[in-house]
Amino acid sequence: MRFYESVFIARQDITAAQVETMADEFAEIITSAGGSIKKREYWGLRALAYRIKKNRKGHYVMFNLETGSEALKEYERIMGLNEDVLRFLNIRIEEVEKGPSIMMQAKTEHHQRGGRDDRENGEQNEGRADRNDSVDADSSEG
Repeated sequence: MRFYESVFIARQDITAAQVETMADEFAEIITSAGGSIKKREYWGLRALAYRIKKNRKGHYVMFNLETGSEALKEYERIMGLNEDVLRFLNIRIEEVEKGPSIMMQAKTEHHQRGGRDDRENGEQNEGRADRNDSVDADSSEG
């Protein structure tokens, strides 16, 4: 049995719950053949680089799995037949990485830190406020 990373993109007009159900069905194909799902991530509804089957966005789901080649072939066959799957890609990997994937790390970092513009504008506005206060103080004294 080998390790694989599998990413599929589902149509934008289905709900996240339907995507999770579809992912459960795909995971069942692997587990019923004796394989296992090591990691599963829902990356969310993301914009596509170009239109695929009249869709501009898609739900991204990533699996890290350990399975044999026959189960992987069946998994790919079922994905190819599913009308809700726009694209999928399965690649062999040496080992499953611990922790969240790069996509999930980028999502959490983006929400934790402030934007560059917020910091710069805040510093500039504070400086301007100080200068304006001193001008107001000078004009009120004279």
